[in-house]
Amino acid sequence: MATRNDPPRPITDSAPKAAAQPDGRSLLTDYDVYLFKQGRHHTLYDKLGAQLVAGSRTARFALWAPNAKAVSVIGDFNDWRADANPLAPRADQSGIWEGSVAGATRGQRYKYRIETAHGQRIDKSDPFAFCSEAPPRTASCLWTLDYDWQDAPWMASRATANALDAPVSIYEVHLGSWRRDPLHPDQVLSYRDLAHALAAYVREMGFTHVELMPITEHPFYGSWGYQTTGYFAPTARYGAPQDFMYLVDYLHDSGIGVILDWVPSHFPNDPHGLADFDGTHLFEHADPRQGFHPEWNSCIFNYGRNEVRAFLISSARFWLDRYHIDGLRVDGVASILYLDYARRPGEWVPNVHGGRENLEAVTFLRELNEAVYAAHPDVQTIAEESTAWPQVSRPTYVGGLGFGLKWNMGWMHDTLAFFGRDPLFRQYHHNEITFSAWYAFTENFVLPLSHDEVVHGKGSLLGRMPGDDWQKFANLRCLLGYMWTHPGKKLLFMGGEFGQWREWTHEASLDWHLCEYPLHSGVQRWVRDLNHQYARAPALFSQDFRAEGFEWVDCSDASNSVIAFMRKSADGNSVALVVCNLTPITRRGYRVGVPRGGRWREVLNSDAQIYGGSGTGNLGVVDAREEPAHGRPWSVALTLPPLAVLCLQPE
Repeated sequence: MATRNDPPRPITDSAPKAAAQPDGRSLLTDYDVYLFKQGRHHTLYDKLGAQLVAGSRTARFALWAPNAKAVSVIGDFNDWRADANPLAPRADQSGIWEGSVAGATRGQRYKYRIETAHGQRIDKSDPFAFCSEAPPRTASCLWTLDYDWQDAPWMASRATANALDAPVSIYEVHLGSWRRDPLHPDQVLSYRDLAHALAAYVREMGFTHVELMPITEHPFYGSWGYQTTGYFAPTARYGAPQDFMYLVDYLHDSGIGVILDWVPSHFPNDPHGLADFDGTHLFEHADPRQGFHPEWNSCIFNYGRNEVRAFLISSARFWLDRYHIDGLRVDGVASILYLDYARRPGEWVPNVHGGRENLEAVTFLRELNEAVYAAHPDVQTIAEESTAWPQVSRPTYVGGLGFGLKWNMGWMHDTLAFFGRDPLFRQYHHNEITFSAWYAFTENFVLPLSHDEVVHGKGSLLGRMPGDDWQKFANLRCLLGYMWTHPGKKLLFMGGEFGQWREWTHEASLDWHLCEYPLHSGVQRWVRDLNHQYARAPALFSQDFRAEGFEWVDCSDASNSVIAFMRKSADGNSVALVVCNLTPITRRGYRVGVPRGGRWREVLNSDAQIYGGSGTGNLGVVDAREEPAHGRPWSVALTLPPLAVLCLQPE
């Protein structure tokens, strides 16, 4: 089994965990503080924040606020009185304030009252809180993370499901708008309500993983989770932490991996959050040319500060350690890497060499991936990186950033541009559909048709297709068939699998009623069959990241807008021929070279009537003749349906 080239294990990131101390004693050892200040403590969630003491009504609090004049805990347990429970600074100059509160129990709300060096008093949520009030309220909640996990079989075998040579088909989901109660369309479903329906649907459709848009706590629902304030708390909109654990557990029980969108690229400037945390720019850069994100109106983490890197890496580890998450899709990697991202000349500060690369951020990303893979070699980190930064998905010990996978934004852009064109003019833009093959193996790519492509006026995938309604559906089926047979893992945003007409909105459920109509149910069945055939055919997934697994048959027939290519497994036992007719013209007797004689079975045809097509095809099988074509000794004469993808395999 192919596995990821794991980077060397970094310096150990935590000392043996401190046992429960007598009331009033710190959970932080001197070694913990040393690692924190070095940026190498990656399990800070066990040490900082609020820790309830088992067997007693006591909570221990620890907060990093090095520039504060005074800190106290206010909450339900002391009637929100700032003078009741002051915290004391440690004597080691770490900037950590500590203390214990008697009478504290799970579920009680709290905040930190911070007096700044200038005498201002501000109330802040706990950066390490495990639970928060449901927005728009902003207090943190005392909580424990006890849960009886039932996913041991999945956890023992997930290395196979997450391997680079495995079939990976990801269904991207926004929990609040995937499905809602028809009787209460304004109300979101809970984690537990969603668990059974989502698992059953994803399993039936053949997706191997779900990717959840950020469930980390966020004050503004319209940010879709990408403006995070709670890096250790699942949003309370859908339930308690144990409810989210149940969702993950149930998906695992159904054989489905869970990937989380995780946002270390920026954070909002809400007054209860991380911004100006102790009266100073603690988590963000003070200089707005480095610390303010002009595109998202948010704050940028100071990756050069050791404690900030430890905070972020501890957050990443937290979701893997405590919630059994199988992968992290890291948002906005390009905005992390480039100092001039979304900035004009004069609005950014060059690095020490005068360049635009954020050197501190590069160090952070490498440390992040080393820490994740050292602790969990059977998960994947996935970079949403939109530039040509080299070796994003290569190990750090060869100079890479250390991610397991990278979104192929170039493929997405070119493919959608091509399919959005009138077929009459596609012959003049043939390179848009063929170019991706020339760089397909430079990274470990995921092919994303994500939420970003169906928002902000872009319309739905179906709505972006040209032609009348029949041609729109045919084009969409063709697009999806091309995607599933192209090298790379797959990601499709919810609604695209049944051809939703309208643009996605986070305020409403998907239009599930459309599945009652034949053309929509046909697209849905097509995606289901694509997934199941994909998982059955090693040729289509086992060499996604090796050039040996792909071979052009013909990439030059621009005048007919036809492409043909082979996919091959490493052992040569699985071979697939893919032919795409990208015009609405049926082509009969179209000869394509193949590597062997005998019968070739038509295992996929997007124009089949069961998918809403015209029913044109090759009656399920075609015989290869010893007639050379495309440099091969045998060939098949095919009927190419209009706007369709064919996939054939030798018997």
